[in-house]
Amino acid sequence: MPADRVSVNRRDFLKAVAGGVAAAGLPAWALAKAAGERPNFVVIFTDDQGYQDIGCFGAPKIKTPNLDRMAAEGMKFTDFYVAAPVCSPSRAALLTGCYPIRTGVTRVLFPRDSTGLKPGMKTIADVLKTRGYATACIGKWHLGHKPPHLPTFHGFDSYYGIPYSNDMRPTPLMRNTETVEEPANQATLTQRYTREAVAFLKANRDKPFFLYVPHTMPHVPLAVSEAFKGKSAGGLYGDVIEEIDWSTGEILKTLKDLGLDSQTLVIYTSDNGPWLSKRDKGGCSLPLRDGKFSTYEGGFREPCIMRWPGTIPPAAVCAETALTMDLLPTLARLAGADLPAGYKLNGKDISTLMTNPGAKTPHEAFFYYRGTTLEAVRSGKWKAILYAKGADGLPAKPHDLYDLKADIGEKINVAAANPDVVTRLAALAEAGVQANGGKFGRGVRKKKPKKTPKKPAAR
Repeated sequence: MPADRVSVNRRDFLKAVAGGVAAAGLPAWALAKAAGERPNFVVIFTDDQGYQDIGCFGAPKIKTPNLDRMAAEGMKFTDFYVAAPVCSPSRAALLTGCYPIRTGVTRVLFPRDSTGLKPGMKTIADVLKTRGYATACIGKWHLGHKPPHLPTFHGFDSYYGIPYSNDMRPTPLMRNTETVEEPANQATLTQRYTREAVAFLKANRDKPFFLYVPHTMPHVPLAVSEAFKGKSAGGLYGDVIEEIDWSTGEILKTLKDLGLDSQTLVIYTSDNGPWLSKRDKGGCSLPLRDGKFSTYEGGFREPCIMRWPGTIPPAAVCAETALTMDLLPTLARLAGADLPAGYKLNGKDISTLMTNPGAKTPHEAFFYYRGTTLEAVRSGKWKAILYAKGADGLPAKPHDLYDLKADIGEKINVAAANPDVVTRLAALAEAGVQANGGKFGRGVRKKKPKKTPKKPAAR
C-alpha cells in the first residue's frame, strides 16, 4: 500500500475511534492492525558477533554509529538469547520458533550434508506469506544448500547469498537455486548484500514485506571492502563490524526515504557468541563467560536492538528474558497471521516487552541445548548448569547455580547456598526434556593425568 494511502487510512481510523479504542491506551501497532494495516519487518542477523561488539553494548574500539542511533531510537535487549551456540541450529530456531531439537537441525550442516529443516516445519516467511507479504532472504542460509531445503522452498520469494559458512568449500554465491559466482568474492559480500536489500525495499514499498538479512560476517575468514579496510581501531574484525554497521544504516536510511519508517520493525542480533579461539579475528563476549560452542552466557546471549518509531519507545532497555524463537509468534501477531498448525511453538509473543519497558517476560524457563543435550536452564535471575545422572540416578557432579543479575560473568557458584533453587531449576529442565526431547545434563569429563615431563638429553 502506498505511503500516502496508509497515512490517510490511519488518520481516518484514528478519527473514527477517537474517544473509544484510542482512549483505552492501545499501542500504535494495535491501532494500525485494527485499521487493516500490516507492518513491515526487517531482521538483520550477523554471524559469530560478540555481546560487546557494538558501541552501545560497550565496544571500546569498534565504532557503530548507526546501531547506536538505532538503540537510541528504539530498545536495547540485554538478556536476549539464541537457541544454540552454533550456526545452523540457531538459524533453524529463529525461523521456526522452536528449539533446534524439534526442527531436525541440531548441529552445523556441511556441504557434504543433504539434510535441512524437518518437513512440515513452517518459517516466519511461510507464516507471513499467508498475509500477502513479499519475502526475501539475503545472506547466509545454512539450513540446507540443496532443494528442497533452500530459502525459496521455505516461504521466501527470493534468495541471494552463500548457502552456508564462508569457511566451507566450495563457496558459491547463489541467486535463488542457481550458483552465480564460485568462489564468491567475500570482500564485496556486505556491499552486495546491502545493494540487494535496498533494491528489495524499493521494489516492495507498496506492499507489506519481510526482509531477512543473515550476514556472512563476522564469521572467519574475515573479509571487507576497500572502503572499510584498515579503518577501525578494532583491527580487521572491527573493519567488518563497522561495514555491517554501515549496511544497517543504509537499510534504515532507505526505509526513511521511502516513508516506511513508522511502519517497519527492524531487529538486529547475531546467531551465537564469538569464536574466541580465533583471537583478534574473533569478537568479544565480555562481560559474559566464554563464547561460541559454550553453554555459558557468551555462547547464547547476544546483543539485540529493536527499532519501530511510534511503537517502540526510544532509548528503552529491556532486561527481561527474550529469545530469537519469539520472533515468529510476535511477527505473526503483529501481521494478523495464524500460527503454524499441528505443533506448538516454544517462542512466545513479546510484543508487550517491545512496547512496554515495564513488562515481564512470558518465559518461565529458557533451556540451553547443545546439540541434543540440555545442559543448562535459566528461570528469572537464576541459571543452573546441569550434569547428567549416574547409574544411581543422582547427578554425576553437583549442579552449578549462578545469579545472573548479580554475577553476569558466571564466576561465583552459589548452588550450596540455594539448594531449593537448584532443585526447582533441575525439575524445570527435566520437564523441558520431556516436552522437547533430548538428553538431560552435560557429561563429566575425566581429567587426564598429567604427564611427567621428560628430562632433556645430555649435551
